[in-house]
Amino acid sequence: MSAPLHTPDHPWRGVMVATTLPLKDDLSIDHDAYAEHVRSLLDAGCDGVVPNGSLGEYQTLTDDERARVVRTAVEAAGDGSRVMAGISAYGSAEAARWAEQAADAGAGSALLLPPNAYRADDAEVRAHYARVASVGLPVVAYNNPHDTRVDLTPRLLAELHARQHIVAVKEFSGDVRRAYEIAESAPGLDLLVGADDVLLELALAGAVGWIAGYPNALPRSCVALYRAAVARDLDTALPLYRALHPLLRWDTRHVFVQAIKASMDLAGRPGGPCRPPRSALDPEAGAAVRAATEKALADGLA
Repeated sequence: MSAPLHTPDHPWRGVMVATTLPLKDDLSIDHDAYAEHVRSLLDAGCDGVVPNGSLGEYQTLTDDERARVVRTAVEAAGDGSRVMAGISAYGSAEAARWAEQAADAGAGSALLLPPNAYRADDAEVRAHYARVASVGLPVVAYNNPHDTRVDLTPRLLAELHARQHIVAVKEFSGDVRRAYEIAESAPGLDLLVGADDVLLELALAGAVGWIAGYPNALPRSCVALYRAAVARDLDTALPLYRALHPLLRWDTRHVFVQAIKASMDLAGRPGGPCRPPRSALDPEAGAAVRAATEKALADGLA
């Protein structure tokens, strides 16, 4: 079985890396390092990048910074279909404005959380996605009920897809049973793995993409894992998954940005600091990330 393909018609499929953002010592953005990071991920076999997601610390960026990050990603990728811009915002009009900016920059798709400043009801969620979808850029919904307090249930996702407001969902609930409910409720909706530590389970359940965190640090082994998982090659996928899982599970912890950047530093990639209020890993977490990363690198899982 071949892996689902990233194509200009389905630019949200495959391994789309939610990119971290390199910062200089003064915490300004190092756009040259970011461009090189994007190119290196694509060279390593990743299908595309997702700038301005949570891993990219978008909440701490100014409007000018956020817009330039998308432009940098598109230019570095050399193919706009390889870029899924994060466009989440508190207001629907603001999210739509970010969708317009991403489309103007040449991005192939966009990633959008539901309203998350408060617990929106279903009608408000439908209106939010309708407003942003009206821009015309393909929208991938992002279901993260842990942080947003809004759950994009299979039934609600089916409604949004039926209205042509979304093309796919980044499923971050951690409940792998959702994959089967989504397939039954919205058979045409693409399921994308949203949490690194359920990659294998969701791939076996029919996911056609992975909006991924740990390929920032270990791109080649993560791509190999994804390709084997969606091809249902368990002889290859299961040992890799077990070897990488001590790192993958950091993607679902509140210090995921710091953990992935720490692993990047150890792997010789542009990790570095985070902007406040994120602070450095505490000694216990830092030691655990270091030990797991060093073991992965020693095992050849770069």
